[in-house]
Amino acid sequence: MVNITICIGSSCHLKGSRKVVEQLQTLVAEKNLKDEISLSGTFCLGKCETGVSVMVDGEYFSVSPETVDEFFENTVLPRLN
Repeated sequence: MVNITICIGSSCHLKGSRKVVEQLQTLVAEKNLKDEISLSGTFCLGKCETGVSVMVDGEYFSVSPETVDEFFENTVLPRLN
């Protein structure tokens, strides 16, 4: 199980966290990975200086609505193997 936590705090919200969450939900559903990927939200991961803070299995990433697809393909999917 890959655990993805997306910051939904005020700073990340302004940077597009809602769109990031919605796109990740769509990608997980499209690829039928609901049993393999857990999505959750949290307030402030303490990494507000760049894009939306996303933690995958304890590792921090900065994601924007424009980079969600690339992040999913290059970071999330390889962790399923």
